[in-house]
Amino acid sequence: MDEPGDENKAETPAASVVIVAYNSADTLNACVERLMAQTFANFELILVDNASPQGEAQTVAAAHPQARLIENGANLGFAAAVNIGAKAARGRWLVLLNPDAFPAPDWLEALLRAARRRSDYRSFTSRQLMDDDPSVLDGLGDVMSGPCIPYRGGYMTPDPKNTPEGEVFSPCGGAMMIETRLFQDLGGFDETFFCYCEDVDLGYRLQLAGESTLIVPDAVVRHVGSASSGGPKSDFAVFHGTRNRFWVLVKDTPALLLPLVLPLHVLAVALIATRRANKDRAPAMWRGLKAGVKGLPQVLRTRRAVQAARRASTWTVARAMTWNPADLRGRRPVIRPLKPNRPGEP
Repeated sequence: MDEPGDENKAETPAASVVIVAYNSADTLNACVERLMAQTFANFELILVDNASPQGEAQTVAAAHPQARLIENGANLGFAAAVNIGAKAARGRWLVLLNPDAFPAPDWLEALLRAARRRSDYRSFTSRQLMDDDPSVLDGLGDVMSGPCIPYRGGYMTPDPKNTPEGEVFSPCGGAMMIETRLFQDLGGFDETFFCYCEDVDLGYRLQLAGESTLIVPDAVVRHVGSASSGGPKSDFAVFHGTRNRFWVLVKDTPALLLPLVLPLHVLAVALIATRRANKDRAPAMWRGLKAGVKGLPQVLRTRRAVQAARRASTWTVARAMTWNPADLRGRRPVIRPLKPNRPGEP
């Protein structure tokens, strides 16, 4: 195993780990216990409590005095809570970890080792396994399909175990690392999303800025999944997921791609909603799409600023997506080869 390096002994933390607590009493303590057992020790833990009625953040903070507790007076949503934690972060690297994600002992070290080895990347994501069956993937980064229906690569498929290190469209906010300055320069998470797809939106803006995300297969977490929102099939999750996917499309898609992506998106949503298996979820999907359309004036204002700052070409952005319908249908991971090392890089 590589030595952690001098940054493991520095007074200023190399990394700031932000965990947002809300209805996570069943998992938060185990998450923090795994985090405190990391082989890489030079990090700070910032717990952001979204006024969870169970008070688990206060209990965990009392058991771990080294944690910094930020108490919000209300449930501000995941996006706003992460932004608050990021403003308090002192480390060069901002690390996000869901309260129901349990990192392997060398998880942080693997992420930071990748950052030292590949300094041309400033955004990293983890290999996520299902906690109840670690032979099954929870995700290998996020994939963006042509219809602007994002998904976690390989979700609920067997873990291939020999995943190559490479580029993915977007980091998954449940277990990711990004340079703190880059996160702030991009404006952090979009707080109008509240929760769901805020990480995809950030990843899309990374693509527009010419910044790629590296999947680090050796950085492993086991994830319970949607522990605080009733599960991925709840009306809450379906509504916000549908609405926010539409907002990602409108806000981030380059103009030349919009005439292709928009009708594909509407068709994909209609097909998903009319599937027999989704009969109970269809009303929440249609409400989410309606809310997405209702919020268009604000999203279009944001779009102008996002597109004005775009540095990547439309072709570059399109190449980072997958246009193969079989990838979306099978939730196949899409991992692209690494960029060549720049001169002087190891």
